[in-house]
Amino acid sequence: MTDTPPSRCRIYGISNCQTMKRAFAWLTAHGIAYDFVDYRRQPPTDEQLADWHRRVGWSALLNTRGTTWRRLDEDERVAVDQNKALRLMARQPTLIKRPLLETGDQLLLGFEPARYAEVFAVDPAAGC
Repeated sequence: MTDTPPSRCRIYGISNCQTMKRAFAWLTAHGIAYDFVDYRRQPPTDEQLADWHRRVGWSALLNTRGTTWRRLDEDERVAVDQNKALRLMARQPTLIKRPLLETGDQLLLGFEPARYAEVFAVDPAAGC
């Protein structure tokens, strides 16, 4: 955890995702300012994907539980390695786990209220 909690963050995902909606509600309830980047409207750059991979690893980034993954051809889902995963996520950003929350020095995947509370140094029960 950083010494000073972030005052603003950037959250990536898609607007109609229920987990995203819970993350938005949590951030708003706790007074955390955020910028939302919709993967569908503004796909991540190759540099962003490379940075995220460096920070959390491609296997953590790749959402293999969602609809987009299930709709891939079988040959696209087998023998996934780093290069294949990064190419798939670049081509279909909805394959990136969400929400992806970037605070500057930290990158959080998924929505875990307790982890958000720790990173933003807020009482987990406040604002709910």
